[in-house]
Amino acid sequence: MSAATTTVPGAAAPASAPPLRRSWRDRIPSFLRARTPLGWLQLTHNRARLAAALAGVAFADILILMQLGFMGALSETSVLSHRGWNADIVLQSATADHLDEVGTLPRRRLYQALAVEGVASATPVYLAELSWIDPGTDVKTRVRVYGADPESPVFSDLDLARQMAALKIPGAALFDRKARGNYKALVEQVDRGQPADFEALGRRFSIEGLFAQGASFTTDGTLVVSDQTFLRFFPTRAGGTPSMVFIKVEPGQDPKAVVERLSAVLPSSDTRALTRDQVVELELAYQSKQRPIGFVFSFGVVIGVIVGIVIVYQVLTTDVQDHLAEYATLKAMGYPQRFFLGVVFEEALVLAGLGFLPGIIVALVLYQIAAAGTGLPVTMTVGRAAMVLGLTIAMCTASGAIATRRLAKADPADLF
Repeated sequence: MSAATTTVPGAAAPASAPPLRRSWRDRIPSFLRARTPLGWLQLTHNRARLAAALAGVAFADILILMQLGFMGALSETSVLSHRGWNADIVLQSATADHLDEVGTLPRRRLYQALAVEGVASATPVYLAELSWIDPGTDVKTRVRVYGADPESPVFSDLDLARQMAALKIPGAALFDRKARGNYKALVEQVDRGQPADFEALGRRFSIEGLFAQGASFTTDGTLVVSDQTFLRFFPTRAGGTPSMVFIKVEPGQDPKAVVERLSAVLPSSDTRALTRDQVVELELAYQSKQRPIGFVFSFGVVIGVIVGIVIVYQVLTTDVQDHLAEYATLKAMGYPQRFFLGVVFEEALVLAGLGFLPGIIVALVLYQIAAAGTGLPVTMTVGRAAMVLGLTIAMCTASGAIATRRLAKADPADLF
């Protein structure tokens, strides 16, 4: 007979019992709570060996991260100028494959392009390199010089575009405030509204304004002048041979379709029409695949991976060797090969995770030092950090798989 529950009218309902709070251990799945962390216990049993292994993994990660950082800076700086062009299509020499050797093309190609359907405007742009001695360090500075009509909107950077009118003054120039070198006093002077005079190639020019772009692996900064000032600085260059022609298409026109029309009209022997994005892709491909420095950085990444695999392999192999008797006992008891793989993979994941943390911290510090010393945008990205973490886990697990190969086919009696 069940007991009846009597409720007194007007009385408060009995409060329900408070839910029991679950500890963090209770939140762990039961199959993980029941498993003994053999890999972790084996690693922590010999602290000196663990420290050496983590230092090795961290060193490999630092090496990989630094090479990737420099590769990223190489890619970013090589197209800094390109991204600031106010152009849908670029006409350039048929032999040009990167900005440092862009070459020239006949100016009449500009007028031929204006007759093509979909072309709204075409502006000649002159490009060269100029060297002078940094007054603060007495070090030779190499800058990229753009020459363009001050009344033509050839740059999309608003800070640069609004100052183009100042270039109508003969000898006037706009200078890159982020140029590599000791230009702090010059920048402060121009920011106060006082032009700064400079001399190069036996000619004087006046820096009337500043813009921000930055150095690259091949140049220390950028200088922008009018087309007339450019031709006075470089008397061997003729006005009829611009380095490039920037083209804007009419609203609603597809730049790729206009490129096809231009390619059909312009002779391929001396002129090539590309969208701005295609020029960027061409530059990146050249920097990463054809220049030796791109190969060096890529090779450095490979070396880092190899170093990491060798270090982790040595650690895990030594650990397996030291515990052969225990592994033999477990194998004689019937434990399958996947059990031993699980133990070694656990060690590999611990090494990957704990070794990655000091590696990325040291790499972040080195990134700051490299950026300050070179003026290059050596910066860490979330994608790069995640990629290196995944690469670290992959190389550690690969080392673990190799380290357990002796256990795979061995008889337990042979392991004692």
